[in-house]
Amino acid sequence: MPKLFYSKSKKLESEIEIYLDKVTTAELLFLEGVKFYLNGNLDKFEKKYKAISILESEADNIRREIKHKLYAYMLIPESRGDVLGLLETLDDIIDICEKVLEQFSIETPIIHEFLKSDFMELAELSSKAVDEVVKGARAFFKDIVMVSNYVNKVHFYEHEADDVEEHLKRSVFNSDEIESFSQKVHLRYFIEKLAAVSDVAESVAERLAVYAIKRRI
Repeated sequence: MPKLFYSKSKKLESEIEIYLDKVTTAELLFLEGVKFYLNGNLDKFEKKYKAISILESEADNIRREIKHKLYAYMLIPESRGDVLGLLETLDDIIDICEKVLEQFSIETPIIHEFLKSDFMELAELSSKAVDEVVKGARAFFKDIVMVSNYVNKVHFYEHEADDVEEHLKRSVFNSDEIESFSQKVHLRYFIEKLAAVSDVAESVAERLAVYAIKRRI
């Protein structure tokens, strides 16, 4: 399968690489932000939150520039719609990573010590799912036969995240240490938010798999 880009669209390829780098950075900021929050280092947490907010705006600008080039210069017309669709769904990953940290910053949930390791594991699994889908997106442009391998890994990490999500919820609602029902509901909300990052990554992976099949037909 030939590469999607040729000499006349190398600038576009470079911009897409930069955009994918932004998605990876958002994933890392998300993970570091959660880690600092759980460790009680709120100053460093807030720095990660501010950094991802800035990154989200930068990524939007890059995505709009790519969209403009695709239509203005009629580059890769046979795959233009799929490329735009992929970028739009990848943007959902940046958005949810930013929103999760925003909600932690606003609502400052109390995470009990016995829950912290599971919270961190859930964040790590979501982060891994994002990492694999970005690798899959890079493969879509350069080595399309590898896409299915990365998609399968996304599914794996999303399933693992689902298991940890359920375990965490049961731990919260079965706990005598957390006396307030409202606090249990509050924790459930944040558990679901962390797991949602892997859900969004899986949604991108599913679309990516379809786009890859279309290119190989």
